[in-house]
Amino acid sequence: MTAAEAPRRPIRELPAQLANQIAAGEVVERPASIVKELLENALDAGARRIEVTLEQGGIALIRVRDDGSGIPADELPLALRRHATSKLASSGELMRIRTLGFRGEALPSIASVARLDIVSAPAGAPAAQLLHGQSEPTPAAHPPGTTVTVRDLFYNLPARRKFLRAEKTEFQHVDELLRRLALARFEVGLAWSHNGRPVQQLAPALELPAREQRLARLCGPGFVEAALRLDFPAGELRLSGWAALPTFSRAAADLQHWYVNGRLVRDKLLTHAARQAYQDVLYHGRQPAYVLYLDLPAELVDVNVHPAKAEVRFRDSRTVHDLVRRCLREVIASGSRAGAQAPGVQATDATPLAGLAPAAPGASSVSSSRLWEANAPRLSTGQLAEQLEAYTQLARGAALAGERLPAASDQADDQTDEQPLGRPLAQLMGIYILAQNARGLVLVDMHAAHERITYERLRAAHASGRIVSQPLLVPLTLHVGAAEAAAVEQHAMLWPQLGLELAVLGPDTLAVREVPALLAGGDVAALVRDVLAELREHGRSTRVQEHIDALLSGMACHGSVRAGRQLSLTEMDALLRDMERTERSGQCSHGRPTWVELPLAELDRLFLRGR
Repeated sequence: MTAAEAPRRPIRELPAQLANQIAAGEVVERPASIVKELLENALDAGARRIEVTLEQGGIALIRVRDDGSGIPADELPLALRRHATSKLASSGELMRIRTLGFRGEALPSIASVARLDIVSAPAGAPAAQLLHGQSEPTPAAHPPGTTVTVRDLFYNLPARRKFLRAEKTEFQHVDELLRRLALARFEVGLAWSHNGRPVQQLAPALELPAREQRLARLCGPGFVEAALRLDFPAGELRLSGWAALPTFSRAAADLQHWYVNGRLVRDKLLTHAARQAYQDVLYHGRQPAYVLYLDLPAELVDVNVHPAKAEVRFRDSRTVHDLVRRCLREVIASGSRAGAQAPGVQATDATPLAGLAPAAPGASSVSSSRLWEANAPRLSTGQLAEQLEAYTQLARGAALAGERLPAASDQADDQTDEQPLGRPLAQLMGIYILAQNARGLVLVDMHAAHERITYERLRAAHASGRIVSQPLLVPLTLHVGAAEAAAVEQHAMLWPQLGLELAVLGPDTLAVREVPALLAGGDVAALVRDVLAELREHGRSTRVQEHIDALLSGMACHGSVRAGRQLSLTEMDALLRDMERTERSGQCSHGRPTWVELPLAELDRLFLRGR
């Protein structure tokens, strides 16, 4: 029988138990969902120590014990009523939420699909109180804090229980969640066990060395070794955390953690901005790794947009996107320079990020209108080609073919941090440069290195000039949706900055009259559609710049020294010095590494020296 064939039923209010079970469908998906809700409650209660006990992946038992503020005896029964909470009192507070939880739905939803006990004792209370199901609280023994025990998940909903995965899979989801939450609050000690076996015991980490030890335990020591520490304040916003060098890229996006005001989130805008920052230093298909924290006033972010509170919405998404992209790009640029180590990279209010001055109170901290400077001289395609041709001549001034560099035997005592790539020794197969630095042997892919140097110079030259537009002989007509046509008019001031001239001819028709000169021979229709799609999703678009960068990358690749070309020692030395001065020179413009270092200890190991 279909819904249309069924007899009509009268409208009536649902029973409380059924309403809670429907709500639980959004809140409780699997054991990990329950763990997340209970840990957020513990953190909101000011806990400094949290213990999680699991059995059968959390299906049979989840117990969360904390040393937080506890729940007074007279308020304990209210904890199981829907929309009862201590975290909100007015609609005005809903727009500036500072707690992780706020809806008052988690505990009643959990209680409707599992067996729930709560025992809690506020500090100074004469005794703890135990709440078993819907019964009245009874006295119990318990230290200050709260313990919530959840047993037999979906015992009363067999159909939903069948959708749970195997014990191992469910535990993996809980374990991953706990690892992510442990990175949200370093000052909180967190321990969890499964089937009676301890999994992690994390002490509070208050100082940076202790925090990086926790980071190494949860993300791996390789991440910490490859990570650049950052801390960038910009007006009311602050971006901090760790971003790994491109050499630590991964096949999957499994090490990308975002926290907004201490809340674990999966946000498309933040992920997109980070991806753009790594855009031209990652090899095809590789994923960046980072643990990043964005802090901003609570009224500038709406956290009440997702049933599981996993997504947020920013009041000024463009400002947030620009801040993340620019800060990360600055860090990666300095950290991925050939020969650079991985020290902490910080900016303070006194020394702001280049091109990103601290905003005045109430002002936007980042202005996308500064993407291109309007008063700089223009740079034509011919000028770009001339600069490329000029730069391919590696020998400069004093770089005479017969000039002699210091002998290799004299170099060991002369190496300094100013020349981390050392001095060239020879060329291998017309492809690689062999050099000696203070630590050992350096190998450089000369084409990949020269490609990055040329690309960065082309980008800098182009960025110093405005995007040159070229009128189309015959304007291009595009059929679009009403939302895309509205976006054209909404962002009218942006098009000249992108080198585009667009006009709305009708509700679903656009005319493209001018395009960037460098991209005139490409697929203009696809470019415009891509830009409009990005504007609708992210409030800004870098698609034009991406296309220009791709063109410059191709020019740099074709104009760089090729394999098989014999270089003099002076030319090799000039290339090494340029690598040390060039940002992002650790990778070519396609993301391939440009150099590797073999320390003397590693060479000794290969030859079994000292054994």
